[in-house]
Formats: sequence, C-alpha cells, structure tokens
Amino acid sequence: MTTIRAFKALRPPSEKALEVSAVPYDVVNTTEARQIAAGNPLSFLHVSRPEIDLPDGTDIHSDAVYNKAAENFERLTSEALAAEDAPSLYVYKLQMGEHAQTGIAACCSVDEYDSNVIRKHERTRKDKEDDRTRHILALRAQTGPVFLTYRGRDEINDLVIRAQQDGPLYDFQAPDGVSHTIWLVDQSDRGLLIEAFKDVPLLYIADGHHRAASASRARADLKEKNPHHDGNEEYNFFVTVLFPADQLQILSYNRAVKDLSGMPPGEFLTRLSEKFTIAAASSPSPATKGEICMYLGGRWYSLSVAPGTTNPIDPISSLDVSVLQERVLDPLLGITDVRTDKRIDFVGGIRGTAALEEMVDEGRAAVAFSMYPVTVDELMAIADANEIMPPKSTWFEPKLRDGLLSHLI
Repeated sequence: MTTIRAFKALRPPSEKALEVSAVPYDVVNTTEARQIAAGNPLSFLHVSRPEIDLPDGTDIHSDAVYNKAAENFERLTSEALAAEDAPSLYVYKLQMGEHAQTGIAACCSVDEYDSNVIRKHERTRKDKEDDRTRHILALRAQTGPVFLTYRGRDEINDLVIRAQQDGPLYDFQAPDGVSHTIWLVDQSDRGLLIEAFKDVPLLYIADGHHRAASASRARADLKEKNPHHDGNEEYNFFVTVLFPADQLQILSYNRAVKDLSGMPPGEFLTRLSEKFTIAAASSPSPATKGEICMYLGGRWYSLSVAPGTTNPIDPISSLDVSVLQERVLDPLLGITDVRTDKRIDFVGGIRGTAALEEMVDEGRAAVAFSMYPVTVDELMAIADANEIMPPKSTWFEPKLRDGLLSHLI
C-alpha cells in the first residue's frame, strides 16, 4: 500500500509560469544557470542555484549561498508565487516530440521512503544530500518534485484522463522544446485517487534520489526540534510526480574517456578483441542490449559480448554499463571508480552521439562509448532486489521543471 497526499502548492499564476519555471538544479552548473537566468529575475534558478547572484568563486556550500536562497525565495514568493487555499492534487503532462507522459503531482510519505515502500536504485552522495538538506531547511520548502514511477492501474489512468477534461492551470513550451501542461484535479476525484493509490504496492524513484534522501534528513531534523511532533506535519511528506512505468522514456547514458591509459589505439583495439567481437558499426547507437558502440580514431565500432558470457539472471552484471565497466574501463583503462575518476565524462543521451564524436575529434576525449538504454523493468528488478545500479546508468527525459509546484513544510 502506498500513500499520496494533497498539498497546498506554492505556485505562480499561469501568465508567469514560463518565466518562473526552471530546469532542475542538478542538470546545470553555476555558469550555465547564470546564463539561463540572465535578464529574468523570476527564474527559479535564483532559488535553486542562488550562487548565480553572488560573486564568482563563491563556495556553493557556504552559508551565504543558503541565505541567498532564502532571500530570493521570499522575494519570488512576494512577486510571483501564491499558495493554494486548500490541499490539492494535480495532473502533470510532459510532451517532448512524439513522446508524452502524464502523472499525478502529490506528496508522498517520508516514512514510506525510509521503510523502502518507495524503492531506490541509486546510491546517494553525502555532499549532495548535505546541500539539498540545507536548502530545504533554509527555505522550509521542497521546491523540486521527485520523479516517481509505479506499475500502472486502469482506475488511476481513468481518473487522470478525467482530470484533463477541464482547462489547464498551465500549458507552455519551455525553451528546450518540452511542453508542460498541468491540471487541477477536481475535489470530487481527489479522494478517489488517494484511495486508488492504496492498491499500488510499491513506488520507485526514477529521478531525484538526492531530493528524496534530503527530504528524509530534513524531516529528521525538524522532528527532533518539534516536541509536539505527531506525524501529520507537512515535513513528513515530500513533493513528487508519479508516472505509470509504461509511459516512461529512458535514454542512454553514454561515456567518454580522456585517454587510453598510455596505449596506442591499435593496441587498445587488440586488447578489446580478446573480450568482444568487434565490427564496423552500422549505426553510432546500439541496436540491442548486449551491443556497445565505440568511437575511436574517427570511426564507429560495434562491440558485442559472446552469448553466455554474462549472467542474465543477475540484474546488475547483465547491464551493458556493468559489462563496459568490468571488461573495459577497469581492466584496460584503469578507471576503478567512475564516481571520482576525472578521466571519464558522462553524456546524457539527449545530446546524441554527435556530442561523443565532437569530444573525440576535438581531443577532449580519446574514446567514447554509446550505450543501449536501460529499461524500466531492469530498474524495477534491481530496486526490488534491494540492489544499486552502477552510477550514471539512466537518463530520464523529458524532465520536470522546478518552481511550478513547491511544497511548504
């Protein structure tokens, strides 16, 4: 059984939604955030990446940054945000090209996150948790939803369709071409949706592991300081958007490595041939699971593992990203920890294989690898086994935007 809860969203009026909304804080660096927000004082990046309003070189984890976030949030609230009068649920549709997915924006239970009813597939980093926990506590708000998925149910789908019959609160296309449409769920259907989700046995984090972990840590801090804690406080819940699994789109998460660990390209190919069947690639993107495409010396190659050499029952070792790590990155290139090694870069599939070619052709990388996307079923199998996927295994697209539905705690 899972719990969803209506909440009084802090949100902009429809005419300011495009100006306020912003890409998630963790898909841009400080320089990129500053460029995107330039000339737009309403951009939510002033809240999610407040260092853009401080001098260059400011430590992004300094007190000044979190104080600036709180100051900017207060200013933005007075200028362009207002809280709902009553707790509400929302339907949130994302459209990118021909792909569309529609979910429910609601709060979920921190208790269910802590008890693994809301399942994880990534390991979080303490420094990133520290950052978002401090951000939540400084604002007393969660400002970016966690992207959750679940095995869909017809009764939920029917209610989601019904909510879209009325006019939307928001309907705009962001600069990246993704359309965002949000409807308010009719009061008569809110209870039906809440009841319907009680029959969903498990939820899964698709994107936003650090946001969820930080909501849990912020709750622990606020609970400890509240002598009258009763479990119903808003800090016991965190803002999410829940999409049925059959609507999700996972793109590849590709790799580029700066050098060949001292080997000339010919020797590298020879050593690869001991582990893979190598052929000229007919496409820069793998056609199927078990194939990895490699760009080296201006040419694309296809690397295939011989059948039976991986364990299809093991949900982790059978992943192509695991095969690449165990057969190439670690033994041949000396990259043992992809989280910390500065010689490897990760390129989201949304940028396409041309970005990989450019990195190698310009000398910023010696070799690049194009991966076949992980499936939602693989993600769920790993989460259900209480295992952790290799770092940078999934790239979900399209992405939710910050600032449209914030949760005050």
